[in-house]
Amino acid sequence: MAVVVLAACTPAQKNASESARWEAERWRRIKIDFNKTEHDVKEYIQQYIPHVTDSQFLAWERSGKLEFLEIEGKKRYFRNAAPNLFRIDSAAHTVKVEQEGEPLSGSELINALHLPAVIAAVEREGVDTVLPTRLTVTYTLTVDADVVPSGEILRCWLPYPKDHQHRQKDVKLIAVSEGHYTLAPDTCAHSSLYMSKPAVAGEPTVFSAAYSYTTYAEWHKLKPEDVLPYQTDELYHTYTAECPPHIVFSDTIRALAKRLAGNETNPLLVARRIFRYVNDHFPWASAREYSTIPNIPEYVLERGHGDCGQVTLLFMTLCRSLGIPVHWQSGFMMHPGAWNLHDWAEIYFEGIGWVPVDQSFGIPVFANDADVEWFFLGGIDRWRMIVNNDYSRPLYPKKMYPRSETVDFQRGEVEWSGGNLYFNQWTYDMDITYDETE
Repeated sequence: MAVVVLAACTPAQKNASESARWEAERWRRIKIDFNKTEHDVKEYIQQYIPHVTDSQFLAWERSGKLEFLEIEGKKRYFRNAAPNLFRIDSAAHTVKVEQEGEPLSGSELINALHLPAVIAAVEREGVDTVLPTRLTVTYTLTVDADVVPSGEILRCWLPYPKDHQHRQKDVKLIAVSEGHYTLAPDTCAHSSLYMSKPAVAGEPTVFSAAYSYTTYAEWHKLKPEDVLPYQTDELYHTYTAECPPHIVFSDTIRALAKRLAGNETNPLLVARRIFRYVNDHFPWASAREYSTIPNIPEYVLERGHGDCGQVTLLFMTLCRSLGIPVHWQSGFMMHPGAWNLHDWAEIYFEGIGWVPVDQSFGIPVFANDADVEWFFLGGIDRWRMIVNNDYSRPLYPKKMYPRSETVDFQRGEVEWSGGNLYFNQWTYDMDITYDETE
Protein backbone atom coordinates (compact mmCIF):
# COMPACT_ATOMS: atom_id res chain seq x y z
CA MET A 1 0.00 0.00 0.00
CA ALA A 2 1.82 3.15 -1.21
CA VAL A 3 0.68 6.58 -0.05
CA VAL A 4 2.23 9.54 1.72
CA VAL A 5 2.90 8.42 5.29
CA LEU A 6 1.33 10.85 7.73
CA ALA A 7 1.56 11.07 11.47
CA ALA A 8 -1.21 9.29 13.34
CA CYS A 9 -4.10 11.56 14.31
CA THR A 10 -4.16 12.59 17.95
CA PRO A 11 -6.72 14.90 19.60
CA ALA A 12 -5.35 18.36 20.40
CA GLN A 13 -4.65 18.84 24.10
CA LYS A 14 -5.93 22.19 25.30
CA ASN A 15 -5.98 23.54 28.82
CA ALA A 16 -9.13 25.11 30.25
CA SER A 17 -8.25 28.68 29.31
CA GLU A 18 -7.36 27.71 25.73
CA SER A 19 -10.63 25.82 25.43
CA ALA A 20 -12.57 28.82 26.70
CA ARG A 21 -10.82 31.15 24.24
CA TRP A 22 -11.51 28.77 21.36
CA GLU A 23 -15.19 28.44 22.30
CA ALA A 24 -15.52 32.24 22.32
CA GLU A 25 -13.82 32.37 18.90
CA ARG A 26 -16.06 29.61 17.57
CA TRP A 27 -19.16 31.58 18.55
CA ARG A 28 -17.73 34.71 16.96
CA ARG A 29 -17.40 32.76 13.73
CA ILE A 30 -20.92 31.35 14.08
CA LYS A 31 -22.31 34.89 14.39
CA ILE A 32 -20.61 35.81 11.12
CA ASP A 33 -22.13 32.77 9.39
CA PHE A 34 -25.60 33.24 10.90
CA ASN A 35 -26.23 36.81 9.83
CA LYS A 36 -29.70 36.70 8.22
CA THR A 37 -32.97 37.77 9.79
CA GLU A 38 -36.38 36.18 9.25
CA HIS A 39 -37.22 39.11 6.98
CA ASP A 40 -34.12 38.44 4.84
CA VAL A 41 -35.00 34.76 4.45
CA LYS A 42 -38.67 35.36 3.66
CA GLU A 43 -37.77 38.00 1.10
CA TYR A 44 -35.62 35.49 -0.78
CA ILE A 45 -38.23 32.70 -0.57
CA GLN A 46 -40.96 35.02 -1.85
CA GLN A 47 -39.11 35.33 -5.16
CA TYR A 48 -40.32 31.79 -5.87
CA ILE A 49 -43.18 31.30 -3.39
CA PRO A 50 -44.85 34.74 -3.14
CA HIS A 51 -47.53 33.68 -0.69
CA VAL A 52 -45.40 31.64 1.71
CA THR A 53 -47.29 31.12 4.97
CA ASP A 54 -46.06 31.28 8.54
CA SER A 55 -46.95 27.62 8.99
CA GLN A 56 -44.82 26.64 5.96
CA PHE A 57 -41.95 28.69 7.31
CA LEU A 58 -42.23 27.09 10.75
CA ALA A 59 -42.36 23.59 9.24
CA TRP A 60 -39.14 24.24 7.33
CA GLU A 61 -37.50 25.43 10.52
CA ARG A 62 -38.64 22.42 12.54
CA SER A 63 -37.43 19.99 9.87
CA GLY A 64 -33.99 21.66 9.78
CA LYS A 65 -34.43 22.73 6.16
CA LEU A 66 -34.10 26.35 7.22
CA GLU A 67 -30.97 26.43 9.34
CA PHE A 68 -31.04 28.89 12.24
CA LEU A 69 -29.70 29.36 15.76
CA GLU A 70 -30.84 31.34 18.77
CA ILE A 71 -28.03 33.87 19.31
CA GLU A 72 -28.20 36.33 22.18
CA GLY A 73 -31.95 35.84 22.41
CA LYS A 74 -32.59 36.41 18.70
CA LYS A 75 -33.27 33.98 15.90
CA ARG A 76 -30.51 34.21 13.30
CA TYR A 77 -30.44 32.24 10.05
CA PHE A 78 -27.44 30.79 8.23
CA ARG A 79 -26.28 33.18 5.50
CA ASN A 80 -27.32 30.70 2.77
CA ALA A 81 -30.33 29.21 4.56
CA ALA A 82 -32.79 30.53 1.96
CA PRO A 83 -30.93 29.33 -1.18
CA ASN A 84 -30.27 26.01 0.57
CA LEU A 85 -34.00 25.49 1.15
CA PHE A 86 -34.49 25.14 -2.61
CA ARG A 87 -31.73 22.53 -2.74
CA ILE A 88 -32.81 20.52 0.30
CA ASP A 89 -36.62 20.56 0.29
CA SER A 90 -38.02 18.57 -2.64
CA ALA A 91 -41.24 20.62 -2.94
CA ALA A 92 -39.38 23.95 -2.87
CA HIS A 93 -36.84 22.57 -5.34
CA THR A 94 -39.64 21.59 -7.72
CA VAL A 95 -41.15 25.09 -7.55
CA LYS A 96 -37.83 26.69 -8.46
CA VAL A 97 -37.13 24.21 -11.28
CA GLU A 98 -40.60 24.86 -12.75
CA GLN A 99 -39.76 28.57 -12.92
CA GLU A 100 -36.10 28.48 -13.94
CA GLY A 101 -35.43 24.99 -15.25
CA GLU A 102 -32.55 22.84 -14.05
CA PRO A 103 -29.59 23.23 -16.39
CA LEU A 104 -26.32 21.41 -15.78
CA SER A 105 -23.73 23.30 -13.77
CA GLY A 106 -20.55 24.53 -15.43
CA SER A 107 -18.55 21.54 -14.23
CA GLU A 108 -21.31 19.12 -15.29
CA LEU A 109 -21.45 20.60 -18.78
CA ILE A 110 -17.70 20.05 -19.12
CA ASN A 111 -17.71 16.58 -17.57
CA ALA A 112 -20.63 15.35 -19.68
CA LEU A 113 -18.19 15.39 -22.61
CA HIS A 114 -15.00 14.83 -20.62
CA LEU A 115 -15.84 11.62 -18.72
CA PRO A 116 -16.56 9.48 -21.82
CA ALA A 117 -13.32 10.85 -23.34
CA VAL A 118 -11.40 9.81 -20.22
CA ILE A 119 -12.85 6.29 -20.30
CA ALA A 120 -12.10 5.96 -24.02
CA ALA A 121 -8.51 7.19 -23.53
CA VAL A 122 -7.84 4.76 -20.66
CA GLU A 123 -9.16 1.83 -22.71
CA ARG A 124 -7.23 2.95 -25.79
CA GLU A 125 -3.89 3.65 -24.07
CA GLY A 126 -3.96 0.94 -21.42
CA VAL A 127 -2.95 3.30 -18.58
CA ASP A 128 -4.98 4.79 -15.75
CA THR A 129 -3.89 8.45 -16.08
CA VAL A 130 -4.67 10.21 -19.36
CA LEU A 131 -5.35 13.55 -21.06
CA PRO A 132 -2.63 15.65 -19.41
CA THR A 133 -3.20 19.37 -19.06
CA ARG A 134 -0.66 22.01 -18.04
CA LEU A 135 -2.19 24.64 -15.77
CA THR A 136 -0.58 27.96 -14.88
CA VAL A 137 -2.04 29.63 -11.82
CA THR A 138 -1.59 33.02 -10.21
CA TYR A 139 -2.99 32.95 -6.70
CA THR A 140 -3.54 36.24 -4.87
CA LEU A 141 -4.52 36.86 -1.25
CA THR A 142 -5.37 40.44 -0.29
CA VAL A 143 -5.62 41.54 3.35
CA ASP A 144 -7.90 44.52 3.92
CA ALA A 145 -6.25 47.83 4.71
CA ASP A 146 -5.75 48.74 8.37
CA VAL A 147 -6.89 45.44 9.91
CA VAL A 148 -3.59 45.45 11.83
CA PRO A 149 -1.45 48.41 12.91
CA SER A 150 1.05 49.77 10.40
CA GLY A 151 4.40 48.04 10.60
CA GLU A 152 3.04 44.82 12.11
CA ILE A 153 4.24 41.68 10.31
CA LEU A 154 1.58 39.68 8.50
CA ARG A 155 2.31 35.97 8.12
CA CYS A 156 0.60 34.31 5.15
CA TRP A 157 0.24 30.72 3.90
CA LEU A 158 -0.96 30.28 0.30
CA PRO A 159 -2.16 26.96 -1.16
CA TYR A 160 0.40 25.31 -3.43
CA PRO A 161 -0.03 22.22 -5.64
CA LYS A 162 1.46 19.01 -4.21
CA ASP A 163 4.18 17.54 -6.41
CA HIS A 164 4.93 13.86 -7.15
CA GLN A 165 1.30 12.74 -7.03
CA HIS A 166 0.04 9.94 -9.26
CA ARG A 167 -2.05 12.32 -11.36
CA GLN A 168 -0.32 15.64 -10.58
CA LYS A 169 3.31 16.22 -11.51
CA ASP A 170 6.04 18.65 -12.51
CA VAL A 171 5.10 21.53 -10.22
CA LYS A 172 7.11 24.66 -11.05
CA LEU A 173 7.22 27.89 -9.07
CA ILE A 174 7.27 30.84 -11.48
CA ALA A 175 7.06 33.97 -9.36
CA VAL A 176 6.48 35.07 -5.75
CA SER A 177 5.49 38.52 -4.53
CA GLU A 178 8.02 38.46 -1.68
CA GLY A 179 11.78 37.95 -1.80
CA HIS A 180 11.78 35.39 0.99
CA TYR A 181 9.38 32.45 1.08
CA THR A 182 9.15 28.88 2.36
CA LEU A 183 7.63 25.90 0.58
CA ALA A 184 6.25 23.14 2.80
CA PRO A 185 8.19 19.85 2.48
CA ASP A 186 6.59 17.05 0.44
CA THR A 187 5.97 15.16 3.68
CA CYS A 188 3.50 17.80 4.93
CA ALA A 189 -0.15 16.90 4.43
CA HIS A 190 -0.99 20.52 3.56
CA SER A 191 1.06 21.95 0.70
CA SER A 192 1.71 25.65 1.28
CA LEU A 193 3.86 28.57 0.29
CA TYR A 194 4.67 30.82 3.26
CA MET A 195 5.54 34.52 3.12
CA SER A 196 5.51 37.53 5.45
CA LYS A 197 5.71 41.30 5.23
CA PRO A 198 4.76 44.42 7.20
CA ALA A 199 1.40 46.14 6.87
CA VAL A 200 1.33 49.71 5.54
CA ALA A 201 -1.23 52.20 6.82
CA GLY A 202 -4.12 52.81 4.44
CA GLU A 203 -3.05 50.11 2.00
CA PRO A 204 -4.16 46.50 1.49
CA THR A 205 -1.44 43.90 1.95
CA VAL A 206 -1.13 41.65 -1.10
CA PHE A 207 0.55 38.25 -1.26
CA SER A 208 0.72 36.36 -4.56
CA ALA A 209 2.44 33.46 -6.26
CA ALA A 210 2.45 32.05 -9.78
CA TYR A 211 3.08 28.38 -10.48
CA SER A 212 2.35 25.68 -13.04
CA TYR A 213 1.75 21.94 -12.89
CA THR A 214 0.54 19.05 -15.04
CA THR A 215 -2.67 17.33 -14.10
CA TYR A 216 -4.17 14.11 -15.48
CA ALA A 217 -7.58 12.49 -15.46
CA GLU A 218 -7.60 9.09 -13.75
CA TRP A 219 -9.99 6.17 -14.15
CA HIS A 220 -9.99 2.51 -13.11
CA LYS A 221 -12.50 -0.01 -14.42
CA LEU A 222 -13.06 -1.58 -11.02
CA LYS A 223 -14.26 -5.17 -10.78
CA PRO A 224 -15.21 -6.93 -7.52
CA GLU A 225 -13.28 -10.04 -8.52
CA ASP A 226 -10.04 -8.02 -8.74
CA VAL A 227 -10.24 -6.95 -5.08
CA LEU A 228 -8.12 -9.10 -2.74
CA PRO A 229 -8.29 -9.51 1.07
CA TYR A 230 -6.56 -6.65 2.87
CA GLN A 231 -3.04 -6.98 4.20
CA THR A 232 -3.55 -5.60 7.70
CA ASP A 233 -0.23 -3.77 7.96
CA GLU A 234 0.58 -0.46 9.66
CA LEU A 235 -0.75 1.68 6.83
CA TYR A 236 -3.98 -0.33 6.77
CA HIS A 237 -4.50 0.40 10.46
CA THR A 238 -3.67 4.10 9.94
CA TYR A 239 -6.28 4.58 7.23
CA THR A 240 -9.02 2.55 8.90
CA ALA A 241 -8.60 4.31 12.25
CA GLU A 242 -10.72 6.96 13.91
CA CYS A 243 -9.36 10.50 13.57
CA PRO A 244 -11.22 12.77 16.00
CA PRO A 245 -13.03 15.05 16.03
CA HIS A 246 -14.64 14.22 12.68
CA ILE A 247 -13.84 10.58 11.91
CA VAL A 248 -15.39 8.95 14.96
CA PHE A 249 -17.13 5.56 15.01
CA SER A 250 -20.20 6.53 17.02
CA ASP A 251 -23.04 4.12 17.60
CA THR A 252 -24.99 5.94 14.87
CA ILE A 253 -22.15 5.57 12.36
CA ARG A 254 -21.56 1.90 13.20
CA ALA A 255 -25.25 1.05 12.92
CA LEU A 256 -25.65 2.83 9.57
CA ALA A 257 -22.48 1.30 8.13
CA LYS A 258 -23.55 -2.18 9.22
CA ARG A 259 -27.01 -1.69 7.70
CA LEU A 260 -25.58 -0.50 4.39
CA ALA A 261 -23.05 -3.33 4.16
CA GLY A 262 -25.58 -6.03 5.07
CA ASN A 263 -24.12 -9.42 4.26
CA GLU A 264 -21.79 -8.05 1.58
CA THR A 265 -18.07 -8.51 2.30
CA ASN A 266 -16.43 -7.39 -0.93
CA PRO A 267 -14.92 -3.93 -0.16
CA LEU A 268 -15.73 -2.51 -3.62
CA LEU A 269 -19.37 -3.53 -3.45
CA VAL A 270 -19.66 -2.22 0.11
CA ALA A 271 -18.09 1.09 -0.93
CA ARG A 272 -20.56 1.35 -3.79
CA ARG A 273 -23.46 0.88 -1.39
CA ILE A 274 -22.13 3.67 0.83
CA PHE A 275 -21.42 5.92 -2.17
CA ARG A 276 -24.92 5.40 -3.56
CA TYR A 277 -26.58 5.95 -0.18
CA VAL A 278 -24.79 9.23 0.50
CA ASN A 279 -25.45 10.37 -3.08
CA ASP A 280 -29.18 9.63 -2.82
CA HIS A 281 -29.87 10.92 0.70
CA PHE A 282 -27.69 14.00 1.22
CA PRO A 283 -28.11 16.69 -1.45
CA TRP A 284 -25.43 19.31 -1.89
CA ALA A 285 -26.01 22.51 0.05
CA SER A 286 -23.83 25.45 0.99
CA ALA A 287 -22.00 24.81 4.26
CA ARG A 288 -21.33 26.82 7.37
CA GLU A 289 -17.65 27.06 8.27
CA TYR A 290 -16.23 23.67 9.23
CA SER A 291 -14.40 25.12 12.24
CA THR A 292 -17.77 25.78 13.93
CA ILE A 293 -19.00 22.17 13.69
CA PRO A 294 -17.92 19.71 16.44
CA ASN A 295 -18.41 16.57 14.30
CA ILE A 296 -19.09 16.96 10.59
CA PRO A 297 -20.43 13.46 9.65
CA GLU A 298 -22.90 13.58 12.55
CA TYR A 299 -23.93 17.07 11.41
CA VAL A 300 -24.63 15.74 7.89
CA LEU A 301 -26.71 12.86 9.26
CA GLU A 302 -28.69 15.23 11.46
CA ARG A 303 -29.24 17.92 8.83
CA GLY A 304 -29.80 15.69 5.80
CA HIS A 305 -27.46 17.61 3.50
CA GLY A 306 -23.82 18.57 3.08
CA ASP A 307 -21.28 20.19 0.84
CA CYS A 308 -18.34 18.40 -0.81
CA GLY A 309 -16.12 18.07 2.27
CA GLN A 310 -18.98 17.22 4.59
CA VAL A 311 -20.29 14.29 2.52
CA THR A 312 -16.70 13.18 1.88
CA LEU A 313 -16.07 12.93 5.62
CA LEU A 314 -19.31 10.97 6.03
CA PHE A 315 -18.27 8.56 3.26
CA MET A 316 -14.80 8.20 4.80
CA THR A 317 -16.11 7.54 8.30
CA LEU A 318 -18.57 4.90 7.13
CA CYS A 319 -15.86 3.16 5.08
CA ARG A 320 -13.25 3.24 7.82
CA SER A 321 -15.71 1.89 10.39
CA LEU A 322 -16.05 -1.19 8.15
CA GLY A 323 -12.30 -1.65 7.69
CA ILE A 324 -12.00 -0.05 4.24
CA PRO A 325 -8.94 2.27 4.04
CA VAL A 326 -9.62 5.81 2.84
CA HIS A 327 -7.89 9.17 3.18
CA TRP A 328 -8.85 12.79 2.60
CA GLN A 329 -7.74 14.74 -0.45
CA SER A 330 -8.65 18.29 -1.38
CA GLY A 331 -7.69 21.49 -3.10
CA PHE A 332 -9.58 22.94 -6.03
CA MET A 333 -11.79 21.89 -8.91
CA MET A 334 -10.28 23.73 -11.86
CA HIS A 335 -12.92 23.32 -14.57
CA PRO A 336 -12.61 26.20 -17.05
CA GLY A 337 -15.01 28.93 -15.98
CA ALA A 338 -16.11 26.95 -12.91
CA TRP A 339 -13.14 26.74 -10.53
CA ASN A 340 -13.87 26.47 -6.83
CA LEU A 341 -12.72 24.98 -3.54
CA HIS A 342 -13.30 21.23 -3.55
CA ASP A 343 -12.82 18.13 -1.41
CA TRP A 344 -12.73 14.45 -2.32
CA ALA A 345 -10.90 11.31 -1.14
CA GLU A 346 -8.87 8.29 -2.15
CA ILE A 347 -9.90 4.74 -1.27
CA TYR A 348 -7.67 1.66 -1.18
CA PHE A 349 -8.56 -1.73 -2.63
CA GLU A 350 -6.04 -4.54 -2.16
CA GLY A 351 -4.83 -5.76 -5.54
CA ILE A 352 -5.71 -2.44 -7.19
CA GLY A 353 -4.25 0.31 -5.00
CA TRP A 354 -5.38 3.80 -4.14
CA VAL A 355 -8.06 5.22 -6.43
CA PRO A 356 -9.91 8.56 -6.31
CA VAL A 357 -13.47 8.93 -5.09
CA ASP A 358 -15.48 12.15 -5.35
CA GLN A 359 -18.59 11.69 -3.23
CA SER A 360 -20.15 15.09 -3.93
CA PHE A 361 -19.81 14.71 -7.71
CA GLY A 362 -21.50 11.38 -7.05
CA ILE A 363 -23.65 9.68 -9.67
CA PRO A 364 -23.69 12.11 -12.64
CA VAL A 365 -27.17 13.19 -13.73
CA PHE A 366 -26.00 12.83 -17.33
CA ALA A 367 -24.78 9.22 -16.89
CA ASN A 368 -25.90 6.99 -19.77
CA ASP A 369 -23.91 3.82 -18.98
CA ALA A 370 -22.45 2.03 -15.96
CA ASP A 371 -18.92 3.31 -16.48
CA VAL A 372 -20.03 6.95 -16.38
CA GLU A 373 -22.51 6.22 -13.57
CA TRP A 374 -19.74 4.93 -11.28
CA PHE A 375 -16.96 7.09 -12.70
CA PHE A 376 -16.35 9.04 -9.48
CA LEU A 377 -15.79 5.91 -7.42
CA GLY A 378 -12.47 4.92 -9.00
CA GLY A 379 -11.99 7.93 -11.24
CA ILE A 380 -11.65 11.69 -11.33
CA ASP A 381 -11.61 14.36 -14.03
CA ARG A 382 -8.43 16.18 -14.99
CA TRP A 383 -9.62 19.55 -13.72
CA ARG A 384 -8.09 19.41 -10.23
CA MET A 385 -5.38 20.89 -8.07
CA ILE A 386 -4.32 18.64 -5.19
CA VAL A 387 -3.21 20.66 -2.16
CA ASN A 388 -3.95 18.33 0.77
CA ASN A 389 -3.59 14.60 1.49
CA ASP A 390 -5.18 14.74 4.95
CA TYR A 391 -7.18 17.14 7.07
CA SER A 392 -6.44 19.18 10.23
CA ARG A 393 -2.68 18.67 10.05
CA PRO A 394 -0.07 21.32 11.00
CA LEU A 395 0.93 24.02 8.54
CA TYR A 396 4.60 24.66 7.75
CA PRO A 397 6.02 26.71 9.33
CA LYS A 398 3.78 26.24 12.34
CA LYS A 399 0.93 28.66 12.83
CA MET A 400 0.82 30.44 16.20
CA TYR A 401 -2.96 30.88 16.37
CA PRO A 402 -5.94 28.62 15.46
CA ARG A 403 -6.58 28.48 11.73
CA SER A 404 -9.52 30.17 10.05
CA GLU A 405 -10.22 26.74 8.50
CA THR A 406 -9.36 24.12 11.09
CA VAL A 407 -10.18 21.16 8.81
CA ASP A 408 -9.23 22.02 5.25
CA PHE A 409 -6.51 24.22 3.78
CA GLN A 410 -7.48 25.90 0.52
CA ARG A 411 -8.15 29.64 0.65
CA GLY A 412 -5.01 30.31 2.66
CA GLU A 413 -4.29 31.49 6.21
CA VAL A 414 -3.11 34.81 7.66
CA GLU A 415 -2.07 35.92 11.13
CA TRP A 416 -0.06 38.56 12.98
CA SER A 417 1.34 38.84 16.49
CA GLY A 418 -2.08 39.83 17.80
CA GLY A 419 -3.94 36.79 16.46
CA ASN A 420 -5.48 35.07 13.45
CA LEU A 421 -7.09 37.05 10.63
CA TYR A 422 -10.43 35.49 9.74
CA PHE A 423 -11.98 35.16 6.29
CA ASN A 424 -13.97 38.40 6.63
CA GLN A 425 -10.69 40.35 6.81
CA TRP A 426 -9.19 39.26 3.51
CA THR A 427 -10.04 37.96 0.02
CA TYR A 428 -8.50 35.51 -2.43
CA ASP A 429 -8.57 34.97 -6.19
CA MET A 430 -7.04 32.79 -8.89
CA ASP A 431 -6.13 33.44 -12.50
CA ILE A 432 -5.79 30.19 -14.48
CA THR A 433 -4.53 29.43 -17.99
CA TYR A 434 -4.85 26.01 -19.63
CA ASP A 435 -2.48 24.30 -22.02
CA GLU A 436 -3.76 20.91 -23.16
CA THR A 437 -0.75 18.72 -23.81
CA GLU A 438 -2.56 15.67 -25.12
